[in-house]
Amino acid sequence: MSTTIKSPAIASIESLPLACQPDPTQLDNIKAQLDLVLLALEALAKIGSEAMLQAAIDLNLESLVADRVALWRLRQSSPLRKGQGGRKKLDVEEARALVLISCHLAKQHQELIRRAVALLEQLAEQNREPHQSALLGDYLDAFNNTYQERMEEGSNVSPEVLTHLALKLLIDLLFYSAANGPRRLWLALMDRAK
Repeated sequence: MSTTIKSPAIASIESLPLACQPDPTQLDNIKAQLDLVLLALEALAKIGSEAMLQAAIDLNLESLVADRVALWRLRQSSPLRKGQGGRKKLDVEEARALVLISCHLAKQHQELIRRAVALLEQLAEQNREPHQSALLGDYLDAFNNTYQERMEEGSNVSPEVLTHLALKLLIDLLFYSAANGPRRLWLALMDRAK
């Protein structure tokens, strides 16, 4: 008789505390932040919807993120995104699911994230620009291009602001890739949403 035991390393939705229900404005802030975290992961690790859907399967979250359309609708719910087509309201359970998926993917790409952050620190010590590293240059270009393509204000945001945002998200990803990453990301989202 075989029984499936959930790995203690995998966080569950229930492990993400919810002191009170976020209001619609707070949920909008959470949606925007989660979409940016996933955008940073996409740009750095070259992952797409397939990897995100596989993470949902790995985490037993298929009921919340069943297919590409469901994932697209969740991502499209960010108030930063262009277009209104298919936009839906993100509920708290879906937000928690995206937190777990984001951190699961960050953990899978932890070595790459660590290498990128170490390069960033090294270049900063040498007073050199991040673009001077192939890894960071590719990440920044991919992040900036994708942001400008997908986001409503994309073409109005200066390259310097986007670079700053991309580098901040890169450092955040390092924390989210840790064992307590889901809880850390969730608490950061709840804190920013206030």
